[in-house]
Amino acid sequence: MMFIDPHIHMCSRTTYDYLIMREHGIVAVIEPSFWLGQLRTTAGSFKDYFSSLVGWERFRASQFGIQHYCTIGLNPKEANNEPLAAEVMELLPLYACKEGVVAIGEIGYDDMTEAEDKYFCQQLALAKELDMLVLIHTPHRNKKEGASRSMDRCIEYGLDPAQVIIDHNNEETVAEVLNRGFWAAFTIYPKTKMGNARMVEIVRQYGSVSEAGRDSVRRIIVDSSADWGVSDPLAVPKTAQLMLENGIPEKYVQAVCYENALAAYGQTGQMKASDWLDAPSADQRQLFNGNSVLRGQEPGIQSVADYVLIE
Repeated sequence: MMFIDPHIHMCSRTTYDYLIMREHGIVAVIEPSFWLGQLRTTAGSFKDYFSSLVGWERFRASQFGIQHYCTIGLNPKEANNEPLAAEVMELLPLYACKEGVVAIGEIGYDDMTEAEDKYFCQQLALAKELDMLVLIHTPHRNKKEGASRSMDRCIEYGLDPAQVIIDHNNEETVAEVLNRGFWAAFTIYPKTKMGNARMVEIVRQYGSVSEAGRDSVRRIIVDSSADWGVSDPLAVPKTAQLMLENGIPEKYVQAVCYENALAAYGQTGQMKASDWLDAPSADQRQLFNGNSVLRGQEPGIQSVADYVLIE
């Protein structure tokens, strides 16, 4: 099987992670802009970060046969520094339309402050102006209220639910998200957010029970959100394997771990299956601004056949 991890923070991961991800069938990733663990203090640090997402990380992934895309946005936690947030808002249009950018995100709420709401709405307006997809971060606290308010704001700003991915869902939020026509993404994160055993039951409930359920599974997306915390860059293939072991039909597994992410983000025209199916071999002799990912190791030319995909 092939997999897409549509929410993973590769700037926090090692090059070895790219290698093992490709060996386990991950062919494409989407890296959303996010909080780096320490608050940034200047707009310049955001500029350098956004540049790395559309530059270095895209190159680093390509060296191991993985297609890299990203989303650009001001995360809700740092929206609370209003003078800085205003400067970052001026940067966003400069990056939002660059090659490989598939959405404005991840944006939304953290503590649901007035400042978070202000800059969330401004970014929704920008997405509407640019006709771009939106990736929503639902808060870790008051998740149900935050998810509902996020969807309300999207409708208020004239966004089509089919162009909005609501992430970090759980059992409390999934029904409303699906019923309102949004994409429902789930972060598989050890001990918090959504465990893979719980994810199996959600797909069982919304994917293999009724005709309505089969419609719903087409809008469920599994991702890892692997970052600088205790997280797993193989969460998507591991969850797929657990689904299969628990009797979830393969067509549902393929939908939530590959096809739905492609259908959602493919709306941009920036992401399509031919990007990896027809990709040339990865030439590790290539450099990015004079730098190699190999750190002195012998380069090679890696084709898809050189990687071991899980059965």
